[in-house]
Amino acid sequence: MLDVTYEATGNLAPGRLAKIDEDRGTIRVRLDQQEPLAVVVRQLNIEIADLMSSSHWFQLWGDEIVSRDTPDAPLRVLYILVPNVPNGVGVKEDKGTVRVYIGGGMTVEEFAAAMNPVSADFLAGGQWFQLYAGEIVDNGPEPMSRV
Repeated sequence: MLDVTYEATGNLAPGRLAKIDEDRGTIRVRLDQQEPLAVVVRQLNIEIADLMSSSHWFQLWGDEIVSRDTPDAPLRVLYILVPNVPNGVGVKEDKGTVRVYIGGGMTVEEFAAAMNPVSADFLAGGQWFQLYAGEIVDNGPEPMSRV
């Protein structure tokens, strides 16, 4: 089972605006609640690019498995501030790219709270999986597979 959670916190190391931790089937995104959302989102884009470059996450797009090494559509996630977004955040997925649109008037706390149900719904679509310590972890009903 995959789980991505967002948390606004005041407990990051000084100067650290965002931190992403990965474990088996989980990603924990911690964001500095004391900084403006635009500054945090800028750092979040750097952090998520680092995570995607690890080659442990994949997207099932039709009958194709997309990774960061897919020539015509390398896997990436982009967080984009825009003036108005219904419900505060919205996700658009294409082959290799996930765009998270964030309402520019939100606080970091509001963004984190809005992202948790959106992430759960997004992952429930069953198009993403993680390769972790030789296991394929996804949201499918079958037990994990060993590679």
